[in-house]
Amino acid sequence: MTDLVSIVGKAKITTQRTAVDTARESILSQSAALASIAGGLGSEFDDAINLIVACTGRVIVIGMGKSGIVGQKIAATLASTGTPAFYIHPADAIHGDLGMITPQDVVLLISNSGGTEEVVKLLPSIKYFGNKIISLVGRRNSSIGDSADVTLVLPVEREVCPHNLAPTTSTLVAMAVGDALAVTLMKVKNFESADFAHFHPGGMLGQSLHSRVRDVMRANDIPLCVPDDDISTAVMAMTSSRLGLVVIHKDQRVVGIFTDGDLRRAMLAEGDVLSASVGEYMSPNPVCVTADDLIKDAEALMREHKVRALIVVSTRESEQEKICGVLEIFSSSSV
Repeated sequence: MTDLVSIVGKAKITTQRTAVDTARESILSQSAALASIAGGLGSEFDDAINLIVACTGRVIVIGMGKSGIVGQKIAATLASTGTPAFYIHPADAIHGDLGMITPQDVVLLISNSGGTEEVVKLLPSIKYFGNKIISLVGRRNSSIGDSADVTLVLPVEREVCPHNLAPTTSTLVAMAVGDALAVTLMKVKNFESADFAHFHPGGMLGQSLHSRVRDVMRANDIPLCVPDDDISTAVMAMTSSRLGLVVIHKDQRVVGIFTDGDLRRAMLAEGDVLSASVGEYMSPNPVCVTADDLIKDAEALMREHKVRALIVVSTRESEQEKICGVLEIFSSSSV
C-alpha cells in the first residue's frame, strides 16, 4: 500500500512538472512569434496610422469567430484611448448593420486566413461605399489583404495549439498589433491621462484620475506638534493617530515632519532621545500637496519622493499655507 501511495505521489509530481513545462513552452513560443511580428513591421504600419489619423469618422472593426473577439477588444481599446471605434459582426453587417457605416469611416478587417467567407462577402459593399480598408491578415495574396488599402501581414509559423488548429498564437499577435495601433495613436494625438479620465469616470480608475485630494484625505485628528515639544510627546501623538507620523508646525504652518523612521534614526544616533526636542530630529521642508490637487498627481509625488504620506495644505503660497489634512498612500493598481 505504501508503495502504491508513493507511486501515485510521484505520478502527480511528474504530471505537474509536465503541465508547467507545457505552459512555459507555450508562452515562450508565443513570445517568439510576437518578437518576429514586431521585427517584421514596416512602412505599412505608418500607412495604417496615417489613414486612421486622417479619418473624420470612426474605425469600424470587423472579424469572424476568434478574430471577431479580438476585434471587439481592439475596438474597445481604440474607443477608450481617443479613437472613436466600434465592432460590427460580419453576419449582422450583411443583414443590415452595414447601414451603421458612413463613407468617412475607416474599416479594419481581421482574418488570419485572409479569406473568411463572411468577411469577403462584405468587400463589394465596403468598396461601393468608398471606405478606406486596413486589413490584419496572416498571409499575403489573400482576398481580404489584396482588397485593402493598407495590409498588415502577420505571419505565424504555427499555432501553439498542439494540433496547429485552435486560433491561439494568431489571435495573440493580432491583438498585440491592435494594441500597438492604439498606443501609437495615443502618442500621435498627444492623448494624456486627463483625456483618458473622460472615458473612464467609474471605479477606482475614474476616482484616481478625476478626484481631488480633499475627497480622500484625512482631515480630522491630524497629529500635530511644535518644534519645542519633546520626542516623547511626538511619539504619543504618532501612536494615537496611527499614521506613523507627526506634522511639525508653527501657527498651523508646516515646518517639518517627524516619522517613525525619524524616531528609529534618532534612537540609533543617541539612544535616549525621548526628552530631546522634536525639532532637532524632524525632516524639514516635507513634501506637501494642496486639497485641490488631483489624486493622480499626489500619487506621482509619493512615488517620486518615496514617501507613504503627504501633508495637505490649503495653498502653496507660503504666507497662507495652512495644514488641512494628511493623505496616506493608496494604490489604483487594482483597477
